[in-house]
Amino acid sequence: MKNYLIYSYIVTFIILGACNTNTKSTEAAAMPTDSSLAQPPDEEMAVFTREQVKTVGIETGPVEKKELANTIKVNGELDVPNRYKALITPVHGGVVQTLTIHEGDYVKKGQVVATISNPSLLQIQQNLQEVNALIKMAELETARQQQLVEGNAAPLKKLQQAQTELATLKSQRSGLQKQLNGIGASQGFSSVMPVRAPISGAITRVIAQLGSNVDRTSPIAEIVDNRQLHLHLFAYEKDLPFIKVGQTIHFTLTNNPGVEYDAEVHTIGSSFEGDTRTVPVHAVVTGNKRGLIGGMSAIAIISLDKSVAGALPDGAIVNHKGQDYIFLVHDEIAKADDKDRISFEKIPVVKGASDLGYTQVTPLITLPPNAKVVTQNAFFVLAKLINTGEEADH
Repeated sequence: MKNYLIYSYIVTFIILGACNTNTKSTEAAAMPTDSSLAQPPDEEMAVFTREQVKTVGIETGPVEKKELANTIKVNGELDVPNRYKALITPVHGGVVQTLTIHEGDYVKKGQVVATISNPSLLQIQQNLQEVNALIKMAELETARQQQLVEGNAAPLKKLQQAQTELATLKSQRSGLQKQLNGIGASQGFSSVMPVRAPISGAITRVIAQLGSNVDRTSPIAEIVDNRQLHLHLFAYEKDLPFIKVGQTIHFTLTNNPGVEYDAEVHTIGSSFEGDTRTVPVHAVVTGNKRGLIGGMSAIAIISLDKSVAGALPDGAIVNHKGQDYIFLVHDEIAKADDKDRISFEKIPVVKGASDLGYTQVTPLITLPPNAKVVTQNAFFVLAKLINTGEEADH
């Protein structure tokens, strides 16, 4: 099956025009003739045009430093604490008149997300207007009684009654104003009031629709602040001694193992989770949170030491005749046809620990500083080398 796959790739290169019989001689003519430049043997080099590299998806990059040795793997899921989740509900009942949000929208705290209409507001507003009119009359009466008392034309009791009446009316006005302000309604005549987001975050579900009759017990939408993501892990008893508060851990999503994220251990549980022999561990997600949503399953890798080593994605390593190889990138211009070409040199390596889609590698030949190597789809380069070698044998 392995040989079948390799030869399938070779056929692909033939279709792309990568393997015509004149390629080898053309490339040989294009190579520098300066004898001072040490060149690897032809059987260790594969030459591609940049268009071919792009077509087959060959990716390049540096050898990375990864903490892959001495690690433990812990399963868990992403979650958002309840204090960063909220239901958007009106503080007064009514009929939904407008909705300005969709699922996935990001809204800020206090932003208007809907409006509702309730004709009963008009009665409260009318009461406020009536109280305002009575206050004006009470203020005039209080001033008149003040003048009469000062001229000894009226008893003090009349002034005190007027002052009490004025204070009562002002108290009624304050209560009506606070009632309208509390529900976000206008103090003028309007039956429409806004509904605002209680926190900043992303809309995860819109529950109500236009014409819905809503109140404090019927939410309009749900909102979650994903910036406050936590990683809820389930650690086995034997692994607990290696987990410390403040420790940095790395994790990937089970449905996207190629992207790595970071988190910091915040709390470690003091009892087992249900009937299992696992203890809950909470970590705060730090750094990049792009694409992360509460409820996603994750696999965390906890390093037991700080040792690091050079590592590459698994797609950068190939095996041929029992030996593991990577490919060093050489950029060059082929003078013969004046087309931009890239050469890849086969470098033997020894593999080390593997995890999170990466494998530690130790090259058996010293790589130049800042070397670039093939990081994905290295098997295409191997297929080209095998095909070139077979052509040379004929």
